[in-house]
Amino acid sequence: MTGIGIKELEDLGIDTVIIAGADMQGRLFGKRMSPKTFRSKLDEGLHICTCVYAWDIAQALEGVHVDFTGAHTGWHDFRLVPDLSTLRRAAWLDGTAICLGDATDEDGEPLPIAPRSILRRQVEGLAAQGLTAAVATELEFHLFLGRPEAIRSARYRDLTPTTLSHADYNVFEGNAMDPFFRGLRRALDESEIPVDVAQVEYGLGQWEINLQHADPVAMADRHVLYKLAVKDSAAANGYTATFMPRPFADEIGSSCHIHASLEDEVGRPVFHDDTAERGASAELLSAVGGALDHAAELMCWYAPTINSYKRTSRHDFAGNGLTWGFDNRTVSVRVLTGHPGSTRMEFRVPGADVNPYLALAGLLASMHDGMDKQTDPGPPRVGDAYEHASNALPTDLSAAADLFGRSPWVADTFGRDVVRHYEAMARFECERFSRTVTDWELDRYFEAI
Repeated sequence: MTGIGIKELEDLGIDTVIIAGADMQGRLFGKRMSPKTFRSKLDEGLHICTCVYAWDIAQALEGVHVDFTGAHTGWHDFRLVPDLSTLRRAAWLDGTAICLGDATDEDGEPLPIAPRSILRRQVEGLAAQGLTAAVATELEFHLFLGRPEAIRSARYRDLTPTTLSHADYNVFEGNAMDPFFRGLRRALDESEIPVDVAQVEYGLGQWEINLQHADPVAMADRHVLYKLAVKDSAAANGYTATFMPRPFADEIGSSCHIHASLEDEVGRPVFHDDTAERGASAELLSAVGGALDHAAELMCWYAPTINSYKRTSRHDFAGNGLTWGFDNRTVSVRVLTGHPGSTRMEFRVPGADVNPYLALAGLLASMHDGMDKQTDPGPPRVGDAYEHASNALPTDLSAAADLFGRSPWVADTFGRDVVRHYEAMARFECERFSRTVTDWELDRYFEAI
């Protein structure tokens, strides 16, 4: 990617630089500093407590047990070393630049459990076979009137969405919010997070901004920065954005469909074959087969929260079991063909809560394995795939953790340390939920029993 050089910082009016990394939930942690201090951190990086790779989404540590860190290690530090290729303006913030970093140990070796490291290894595995991936994450979110503190005080009840009717693709509904979204799109473009298109989505207050495709690590970087820009910009303008996959039971959820294609060493589109049905190459069909073959055991990464399964259990374009089809939005893998350079697969299972580094790593590894084994995806679904009920994917996070933890393929592909770490965090999330008395329980049982 093209960004800014370290010599340009002051010339651009930058007085604050953030060095940041992605945690297990795909959120950014880091520190702020002056450009002068930033230059002094280029080799050694920042020293960050390993707790950022151990706490849950609410930064709870009590009850978390992982091998990588904890009281048994003294909560030691790791190094976050800036990747200068990611240095760019954070144009939605005044006078600020941001640089993403790689997590390493004190000897400079990548941390195996760090999300960016996990994805980079899969990219390197493809490169070893002469393959380069281009991907895009298609991320939806809901936007509500009111700043986060006000919405939090209201306990997330009786919210006013920024669209008041179902208005998918509707230009008129989008016009009312365009002053906000125009500024956001401009800030993203000026921050080297190039926007492709934006639209109103179907849900009340639901929106989508599609980013241009990129190599997987760059795309994941853009994804986490895009989320930060949306949340920051929303709060600055009196709104609150959420990337929950299903914030309301009676409204459609938010997805993170992943588009993926491959090129060989000479730039040939691997997924296109003029002689094949609809131009879909054998490699494309095998990649689809791999994605489906490993979807269940990777649901911990495709659907990483309790709320994820409120979305995947419904028939609202969230995929349906181990199904695929040509230009079919009711399946889990939608294959899009036509122009050789745009022939691709769209993986529709992941929700808006994914960590993009992990979701992309899982999908690329599955595609790679499918091509190596020439996995047959079976016949494409024609028509409504929801007419064929499927329970092939786990329906809650606990079941997903079971499949993830006992999968020999996941352990062989990502490493037993990675599996133990992310399985433990998924089980901790399930345990926290199991001990929580919900509003549903109070409404249903308080007086009736």
